[in-house]
Amino acid sequence: MKKILFVTSEAHPLIKTGGLADVSGSLPKALAELAQDVRIIMPNYQALKLTGDVHNIFSLRVDNRQINILATQLPDSTIPVWLVDCPEFYNYPGNPYTDENGNPWPNNAERFALFCRIAVICALDKIGQNWWPDIVHCNDWQSGLVPALLSLEKHRPATVFTIHNLAYQGLFSASRMVTLNIPGQLWNPEGLEFHNMLSFIKGGLAFADCITTVSPTYAQEIQTAAFGYGLEGLLRYRKEALVGIINGIDTQQWNAETDGYIPQRYNADTLQDKVHNKTALQQRVGLPINGQVPLFGLISRLVEQKGIDMVLDCLPEMLTMPMQFVLLGSGDKTFEQRLQALAAANPDKIAVTLGYDEGLAHLIEAGADIFLMPSRFEPCGLNQMYSQRYGTIPLVRKTGGLADTVIDTSAASLADGTASGLVFNEANAGALLEAIKRSLLLYHLPEQWRQMQVNAMGKDFTWRHSAEEYLQVYAKLQP
Repeated sequence: MKKILFVTSEAHPLIKTGGLADVSGSLPKALAELAQDVRIIMPNYQALKLTGDVHNIFSLRVDNRQINILATQLPDSTIPVWLVDCPEFYNYPGNPYTDENGNPWPNNAERFALFCRIAVICALDKIGQNWWPDIVHCNDWQSGLVPALLSLEKHRPATVFTIHNLAYQGLFSASRMVTLNIPGQLWNPEGLEFHNMLSFIKGGLAFADCITTVSPTYAQEIQTAAFGYGLEGLLRYRKEALVGIINGIDTQQWNAETDGYIPQRYNADTLQDKVHNKTALQQRVGLPINGQVPLFGLISRLVEQKGIDMVLDCLPEMLTMPMQFVLLGSGDKTFEQRLQALAAANPDKIAVTLGYDEGLAHLIEAGADIFLMPSRFEPCGLNQMYSQRYGTIPLVRKTGGLADTVIDTSAASLADGTASGLVFNEANAGALLEAIKRSLLLYHLPEQWRQMQVNAMGKDFTWRHSAEEYLQVYAKLQP
């Protein structure tokens, strides 16, 4: 059994802005089910959705500030959660990283440097809990200073640093080194310095005993200039310590047999019942009820990374085909306006809902025939895995976790029972449109289509599989 301190800036269901929270809420639970002793540490934000008892287990002063370590549990689990309580830094409403206008909090460097320092104090068992972790597992830039600070300690736990999205690096002015009281020996090009900026993420990449990221393909991609954001050289240098492990998904929440959000539950043996969810979806978003035309679904942030511009370029030609398109998402205002204009002009073909709605998201996964994910890059991705569990065929670009979780449909993959989606290579509208046309041809071959659905629904995307891979990583590490 390993004792694991899981350091994260968010964890579902306590607080969530993205995929990091899903991982932080699920992986510790999966590790605990494999008999590991896991504790989570995160900041005590004002917006946390706390349900259980919260009590103070330790108080200390750091930089002349009173800090309390509070203890609670991850909801619906026995996982202990330690909350770093410093009202001056964390008692703000809403998002952990940005204000209501989407601007980063001006003191983010101070907020997360303090969080890292307290995590190190806890990792060295200086809070009187008589609990010394074997592994300190850090996640994304907000916890990047932890491996760097621990590297200066004589007796320390082993460190793992997981990259969820390398695009976010925690870059601050070099002058913050002094105000944050970061030891000077960490300030060099091999350490925290990045083009004369202070880089939090480099603390993890340069000093962690092992680096992981959220899919094997993304682990390769971030070693290239196209995906490395200037850190590809460091990642190539550390490639022996770099491992890609695909994220799991919550298979209780996303399960067509038990989903409370959808009107008709079904499984691989009762796929004929899926059409009732299609009808319900068409009704809900105001599209004509038609069980014969393929219904494309898309749930996404409306940003270039997700390939929304490519979808917009394809939609005029898609409108000439027998199909319908339903979209749920928000993001770039220009994309939002263009999508709304297309939907208003073509109400029998396109339905757009801006924002996010959990119930509608589940209904799209269950009711759509084809799910579009033409991402330019996608470290892991979740919706392509949700889609396969619901027998909704994902149409994806070959990148990151999409490449690792969707098997393209060909004569060979149909024959060997692995075909589970449609994959295209180039990040342009022409390649996407060709894949869309291919999906329409396959849709009208009922036997092949059903085989693809059955293959997809049989795939194992549970967290247990991912947790076992993390255990293999932990087992190789010696502090």
